[in-house]
Formats: sequence, C-alpha cells, structure tokens
Amino acid sequence: MKLAETRAVVTGGASGLGAATASWLVKQGAQVTILDRDPRGRNFAEEIGAHFAETDVTDEASVTRAIETASAAMGGITACVNCAGIVTGEKTVGRDGPHKLDSFRRTIEINLIGSFNVLRLAAVEMAKNPGEDKGVIINTASVAAYDGQAGQAAYAASKAGIAGMTLPIARDLARSGIRVMAIAPGIFGTPMLRSLPQDVQDSLAAEVTYPKRLGEPVEFARLVGTIIESAYLNGEVIRIDGALRMR
Repeated sequence: MKLAETRAVVTGGASGLGAATASWLVKQGAQVTILDRDPRGRNFAEEIGAHFAETDVTDEASVTRAIETASAAMGGITACVNCAGIVTGEKTVGRDGPHKLDSFRRTIEINLIGSFNVLRLAAVEMAKNPGEDKGVIINTASVAAYDGQAGQAAYAASKAGIAGMTLPIARDLARSGIRVMAIAPGIFGTPMLRSLPQDVQDSLAAEVTYPKRLGEPVEFARLVGTIIESAYLNGEVIRIDGALRMR
C-alpha cells in the first residue's frame, strides 16, 4: 500500500502522537480524517489539510457516524491508526485507600475498548475495498505493557490488552485482507511531556539505553508509514523505545 494512496483515520489525532501521525501522513500525500473528542481538533485538521469528525471512541453510535463521515469524505478507508488514550497514575493501595474502580474502568474503556470499537467498525469499511491488501489497522500499545511502573496498573493493563489482541485480530481479519499491527512507544517528547521541567526530561532520557533522548513524535509517525507500506508486517507489536527497559 502506497502512502500517497492511503485513506487513513487517526484517533486522538488532535494532539500528541496522533497529531504527529496525521500531519506526517498528509505530507506524504495520504488522505486523513482525524477522529477526536476535542472539537478544537477541527482547526488542526484544517491547518494540515485533513478531515475531522468529532468522536467519542467509547461510544458505538459516535464512532459509527465518524467512520461513515470519514469514508464518505475520502472515498473509503484503507488505514486505521488508534492513538486516542489517557494516562492514569494511581497506586493499587495508596494513602487515600484502594485504587478507584471508576478510574481503572475509564482507562480500560478509552484505551482498550475504545481502540477495539474503532478498529472493528473501520474493518467493515476496509473489507469493501477492492484488491488483495484491503487495509491495515495500527494500534498504540506502550512499553508499560511489558514493564509498567508503580502506579500504572490501569494504564499497563490497557496497553497489555492492546498487545494481546493484536495476533488474534490479525487472524480474524486475514480472510478479509486486513493486517493488524501495534506499536509500543517508550518515552516520547509529546507536547505534554515537553511541558515538564527540563531536569525531569533529562532524567527520563537518561533511562534510555541509546540514543539517550526522548523519542520524537515524527519517529512514531514514520514507523506508522513503514507499517502501512510493508505488506508482510502483520500480527506483531513493535517496540520503539531506544532499548528502554523500565526499572
């Protein structure tokens, strides 16, 4: 699949890794529709030359409308990149008592169930495409799926779920000619992380094996592009983390 012929939906595309991915894909000639619950994403979409659909990834009706809108605007969908997600920091038992069940549930609902909700509906549209290679789904996991830190029970569980469902969904969708991949990023210099004090950023970068720096969001976007173009990549989770192994 050529990037210039790609018609992609990118969730969480109004900020962070999603925004970097949407912007980079447009620059490569792809058509992109940003799916984000933040209505300000519409301005960003207009700025980079993308389409926009206000979307709550946890709501079936909302995603159904968004997929229909994206497919109509782009003449179909060939790639789905799930970047929407939240980070929760909370100990299993902390000073104020046990981990709040609502915050654990919300993290799973957005990060894991939200990704599945979008990909399953996008896959229906992809299956309508002609040819053998009908589309590719790329979900965002995290190194936390493998070595999550204290206070990351909810986040790590949600990302481990992303990693764990990659192969079975790839097997499910094989007969439809749809590939399924996941990316597990390490510590990336998103606007949120770049807002931290420099000494904190330096401390995080020092944990990376090599190169000792934060990942650049465009590096994530380029990996998305590689996966889209490489038809033999399927059913795998790729770490992009500078060999970081969290202690």
